[in-house]
Amino acid sequence: MLEKRGVRSVKSAARTVALLELLAARGERPSRLDELAEELDVPRSSMYQLLQTLVDCGWVRSDATGSLYGIGIRALLTGTSYLDGDRRIRAVRPYLDEASDALGETIHLARLDGPDVVYLATRESHEYLRTISRVGRRVPAHAGALGKALLAERHDAELPLPEGELVALTGNTHTTRAALHADLAEVRERGYSVDREETVVGLAGFGFALRYDSPATDAISCSVPVARLTPEHELRIVAVMRETRARIESAVPMNSGAVDWR
Repeated sequence: MLEKRGVRSVKSAARTVALLELLAARGERPSRLDELAEELDVPRSSMYQLLQTLVDCGWVRSDATGSLYGIGIRALLTGTSYLDGDRRIRAVRPYLDEASDALGETIHLARLDGPDVVYLATRESHEYLRTISRVGRRVPAHAGALGKALLAERHDAELPLPEGELVALTGNTHTTRAALHADLAEVRERGYSVDREETVVGLAGFGFALRYDSPATDAISCSVPVARLTPEHELRIVAVMRETRARIESAVPMNSGAVDWR
């Protein structure tokens, strides 16, 4: 078993978490018992028992035949409680609304989680529809405005990046550490990050780290279709987002006596 801080992990608990994460990653695509057992290297009988237990508890759902499995509604309830129970997310939400109204663009809040950022809140633009930005979505931190804004708050030697070549989401994504480090140096100098079609073709983004933690773990960004990104609009976006960051940081002080979650 893996050990962390001198405590041995519980095999059954680790297996349960791995199963739930696998089902969540598959989204709408249902899974069969055999493929789940093979994917997680678990005996078929053990996987069946685990699935039935989680179905009974509402964490996993099955179809009418009992042969297909997917993530259950309890996962949604738990995820919602995370969002509702985080004072910083609650504090930031109104400012996302104001920035979205001022700019007419999509505004995001995300948190660094290992080598990725996880979307915590999104205010969609009324000008266009986006179906890929949603709460809970994970994106490699090196590949977009939110992640680069947060990586730039750390020393290059301390970046939480995976081993080997960095994954490319588009042809513009940085795939080498040298290119990423050069970009992060520019982010530190200008005070915000820029994503020009590095995450999604056709979209640009501007990211701003929220420095109520040190180093920052949360960031906000504005996404805009490149077809509508004029130099004047870019200046307006940067000005509004800078002001939004300042207002958020004033409203959420670093030392407020709240629990220091890790």
